[in-house]
Amino acid sequence: MALFDLRLQEVHNKLVGKELSVTELVDGSFERIAKTDSAIQAFLTLNEDGARTHAAELDKTLQSGGERGLLFGLPAGIKDNMVTEGLATTCASQFLSNYKPIYSATAARKLEAAGAVTIGKLNMDEFAMGGSNENSSFYPTRNPWNTDYVPGGSSGGSAAAVAAGQVYFSLGSDTGGSIRQPAAYCGIVGLKPTYGLVSRFGLVAFASSLDQIGPLTKNVEDSAYVLQAIAGYDASDSTSANVEIPDYTAALTGDVKGLRIGVPKEYLGAGIDPRVKEAVMNALRVYESLGATWEEISLPHTEYAIAAYYLLASSEASSNLARFDGVRYGVRADNPDNLIDLYRKSRSQGFGDEVKRRIMLGTYALSSGYYDAYYLKAQKVRTLIKGDFDKAFEQYDLIIGPTAPTPAFRIGEQVGDPLTMYLNDICTIPVSLAGIPAISVPCGSADGLPIGLQIIGKAFDESTVLRAAHAFEAHTDYHKLRPQL
Repeated sequence: MALFDLRLQEVHNKLVGKELSVTELVDGSFERIAKTDSAIQAFLTLNEDGARTHAAELDKTLQSGGERGLLFGLPAGIKDNMVTEGLATTCASQFLSNYKPIYSATAARKLEAAGAVTIGKLNMDEFAMGGSNENSSFYPTRNPWNTDYVPGGSSGGSAAAVAAGQVYFSLGSDTGGSIRQPAAYCGIVGLKPTYGLVSRFGLVAFASSLDQIGPLTKNVEDSAYVLQAIAGYDASDSTSANVEIPDYTAALTGDVKGLRIGVPKEYLGAGIDPRVKEAVMNALRVYESLGATWEEISLPHTEYAIAAYYLLASSEASSNLARFDGVRYGVRADNPDNLIDLYRKSRSQGFGDEVKRRIMLGTYALSSGYYDAYYLKAQKVRTLIKGDFDKAFEQYDLIIGPTAPTPAFRIGEQVGDPLTMYLNDICTIPVSLAGIPAISVPCGSADGLPIGLQIIGKAFDESTVLRAAHAFEAHTDYHKLRPQL
C-alpha cells in the first residue's frame, strides 16, 4: 500500500531512476486487488494478460531511454461505461454482459498513449444511473472506509479502487455528480471538467448534454496531471470544445491571496448534515488564513435543480437507450414470438429496475402532449440555473460548498426510496446542469467516514479550481488519511 500512497511524480521519479519497473508496479496492483477486492468489489473485469504484456513493452522503453511522460507505466482503472478494445465493457448491466468493443474511447486511448496501464474495468451503477453503486447488476461496490457503507455512485468502483490503493488513479464519468459524490464518500479527489473539455467519444451515453469524463485521484496534483493527458478537442465528438488547453500543473502555486469566494446559502441550509456544514466552514477559515475572502450568496433556482435534472437526464436516457433492442449488440432474449416480443423481452430481462424507472419517466416527459409541460419547462429552468452561476461569477472567482449533504450511508438504507437517494445529489446537480467545472476534495470526517468540499469554477477555468483545491490541500492533512482495510 505504501507504494500506492506516493504521488504520481514520486512514482515517475522512481521509474526514471530505475528503482522500479513497470512490471513491478503492475504486479503490485494485481496483488493489492487480490488482497482487498473480495471486500471492496471495485472491479468487474481484470486485464491481467493485457496489462502485463503492456508493462513488459513499457519496461523495454524504460531501459532504452525512450520518451516517458508522467503517467508512463502507472496502473489505472477505467469505469466500465467507456469502451475498451477487446476488453469487456458492460456498463454494469446484464444487457451488455457479453459485449467486447472493437475500438477504445478517446479518453482511454489518450491514457494508453501517455503510457498508463489499464488494470481493468470498474464497477458502477447500471448505465451510470444511481448514486450508491447498489444498482450494479453484478454486485455492489463497498466503501473502503467501512464496508457496510456505500462508496457513492455512479463511479463508485472508480473511487473505491483509488481509495483502497488498488490503482494510482481512475477515470469516472459525471452526469449529475457521479465523480464528485463518490470521491467525497471515499475521501479522495474527484474532478468534473467543463462540459466539452474531455471527449465523450466512446463513453456509453446516459444523458448526452450532461455526461463528462474526469479523473479520480489521491491528491489534487495527480488530478491535474491526468486531466492534462485526457483534455483536448476531438473531431469524433460533436460536443467537444475546441479550446486551448493550458498547463494545469502551472496553476498549482499555493497562492490564493485575493481570491473571491461565494458560498451559496442554499448549499448549507435544510437537509445538510451539521457535521458537513462545520467541515465546510472550517475549510473557509483555511482560505481566510491564506488571504482569500468569502461571502454568502444566493443561487435562487437551486431548489428546482433536482426536478429539472431528472426530467432532462431521464428524457435523454430514454432516447439513448432505445438502441438497446437485442438485435444490434448485447444479450438477446430467447424464443421471442415476433420482433416486438424480442424487443420487449430483451429490454425487460436486460435492464434493471432503476434503468427501467428512468426510461419510463423520460419517455413520458417526451411524449406527445407532455413535452411542453415537462421537458421544455425543465430546459428553461436549466437556463435559469446557469444564469444564477453566470451572475455569481461576475463578482466571485469560485463558489464553494459541500459535495454531498451527508457522509456515506449504509448499504441498503436508501435503496427502496429513490426520491431520498436522488436528494443526495442536491449540491452537485446544479453544476452539471450549468456545464461548469467542479472538484471534490476531502475536508473532514464524521463517524470515521470522509466529508467532501466542492470547489466550483467558471467554464474552462479548471486552472483556478485546481489552484484553490491544491492550496487547501497543502495546508490540511485530510488527503493523507487512508482507510484501514
